[in-house]
Amino acid sequence: QVQLVESGGGLVQAGGSLRLSCAASGRTFSSYVMGWFRQAPGKEREFVAVIRGSGGTTTYADSVKGRFTISRDNAKYTVYLQMNSLNPEDTAVYFCAAGSTWPGISQREYAYWGQGTQVTVSS
Repeated sequence: QVQLVESGGGLVQAGGSLRLSCAASGRTFSSYVMGWFRQAPGKEREFVAVIRGSGGTTTYADSVKGRFTISRDNAKYTVYLQMNSLNPEDTAVYFCAAGSTWPGISQREYAYWGQGTQVTVSS
């Protein structure tokens, strides 16, 4: 079992930045592919970013490429999502997830999910 707890969400103006964190507990963190997903009001949950266990390979959704950066600290059992140049379309609940398969773009690849953290970007 893996428990995931997100933090770092909040209200920010357009053009601003936020850094989300996801703290994990349970089995060996470095063995998991870690992903970030988001769900805006009235929309389905969508892929944002994913990182391999070693941290050497990442993939991003086109909508966030060049603005968001996913990283991880395996010693701290934590994965991060640095979000820059935020715009109102980034408003959503952000979830982190842990899985065992690559490329980690589909929600079906993830067995464990956090409760989510709200990000609101005002115009």
